This record gives sequence, C-alpha cells and structure tokens, in this order.
Amino acid sequence: MPIPEYNAIKAPALQFFADGKEHKISEVFEVLAGHFKLSDAEKDELLPSGTQRRWHNRANWACYDLYRAGLLNRPKKGLYVITDLGKKIAAQKPAYLNREYLMQFPQFAEFMKKTNEGEKSVPEVKAGEEATPEEKMEAAFTVLQTDLKAELLDRLKSMDPYRFERLVIDLLVAMGYGGSREEAAQVTKASNDEGVDGVIKEDRLGLDLVYVQAKRWKGTVGRPDVQSFVGALAGKQAHKGVFITTSEFAPNAKAYVNSIAQKGILLDGDRLAELMIEDNIGVSLMHAYLAKKVDSDYFEEE
Repeated sequence: MPIPEYNAIKAPALQFFADGKEHKISEVFEVLAGHFKLSDAEKDELLPSGTQRRWHNRANWACYDLYRAGLLNRPKKGLYVITDLGKKIAAQKPAYLNREYLMQFPQFAEFMKKTNEGEKSVPEVKAGEEATPEEKMEAAFTVLQTDLKAELLDRLKSMDPYRFERLVIDLLVAMGYGGSREEAAQVTKASNDEGVDGVIKEDRLGLDLVYVQAKRWKGTVGRPDVQSFVGALAGKQAHKGVFITTSEFAPNAKAYVNSIAQKGILLDGDRLAELMIEDNIGVSLMHAYLAKKVDSDYFEEE
C-alpha cells in the first residue's frame, strides 16, 4: 500500500506505545511498516532531497506531534514512552488522530499557536487559490523553524547548569563578545541558582563591559527580578547588561527596562533559540535547498 500520510500514523503509533515501555523511534519504523504492509521499496523511498526516507520522516513527525500533545514523553532524542494521558487516550482506541483532534490538549494548542504566529509572515493564500511553490516553501520552512526552536527550548530547560553556562558563553562569543572562548570563560561564572552571572567584554579590546545574567527559569520573569538585575549593573561597574531567560518576561518587566538610563537587553527563550539557530550553536545543517532561476542576461544576444 502507499506510504500513509503522517496523521494516519499517529493512532497506530499511540497503540504501539500503550505497553508502557520505552521504545526507540527505529522500533516504530519497523513495527508500523509491518502494520501498514509497506514493501521494501516503499520503506526505502527517499524524499526529493535524498537525505531521509519518506517513511521515516512521516513516522517521526507523527510521534513528534503525539509528544507535543503530551501523549508521549521523550526521555531523550529518538526515545519515546507513553504518558498517563496517552494511556487514557489509547484506551479509547481512536481510529484517527489529526492535529485538529490534538488541539483539545492545552500544550499542543499552545505549540500550534506559536507555529501559527510564525506563519503570519508567510504571504496569505486566499480560499480557492493555489499557493505558489515559493509560498509553500516559506510555509514549510516556518513550521520547521518553529519545531526546531521548541526542541531547543526543551533541551535548554533540562540541560546541566554547567553545560548551560558553556552554551551561553559559546553564543556570546559567536555573536562577537568576549574576544575568545578562553577570555569569556575567565569573566563568566556559574552561580548557585544554576545560571550564569558575570561580566563579559563587549569587544576583543575590552573597551566596555557587559553584565550577563542567564537563568533557566520556568515561570515568567517579573519586574522585581529585572530591577535586581539593573541594580547589579552598578556593582559590576557595567553600564550595559543582558538578561537571558529560557522562559519569558512579563510586560511590566519589559516596560521597566525601556524606562531606565542603563542599556538593558531582555532575551527570552524564544529569542535565545533564534540566536542559537542564527549563530549555529547547538544545531547542525540537515539539508540546504538552493532555489535557482534562469539568468536572462546570459541568454541576451550580444
């Protein structure tokens, strides 16, 4: 039979995990390929990029959506286990689980909200119109970027505090601060609350200093925390500061920073993930698509 679309894979995938055991994604590929009676040729069919099997790609996305809905947990990349909520839904034996069905789960709805907000930058296609190839590529790229940012934030919130310190240093150096990793490491230290709290050079010459505070927060960062951050600038003899969090800042915290004389930058989790992607920290190139067009000048008569 043809390779099923990824929504059709979700219900059988959830039933596969209903035994409560941890399973590698490779097990999902093999077991569900048998469930859908895929031939060897179908299992080996590649995406147009030639970098991944189509069956693996769709099964991966099916499990990822179940994970985002809270039906599966992911102890580490490529390993899934069913949650209590997932067991409850699996017991109902739903025949089909698409994204509309998963919207009933708050964390999936929140995830889709962020995805949709990102897609607002993509040219809107009116009802009855066919999207151009460029518009389809833009929409697909936006979805991939949103998923990548979400996965990066998951990693940031659960990583070892010292690894988080190193990540912050690597990012700042990649952005041009600190001169070198060795120099940056000398002026940035881990604090007792599992974060980074120190001073880094604004440039290689050290003409100015920037106070850096980075915390793996879970809740919203409010104005009192930001006020403490601003007060610490004086103690560090720094006129500029960057407050980094893996969560988000309250509106009154943002308003406060905009009203003070010191130069303070608030970097929330979403922007932190974006900068990591832009500066290639914690990410690697999966595949690059080069979209070319005919060079009309080449064919012009001389």
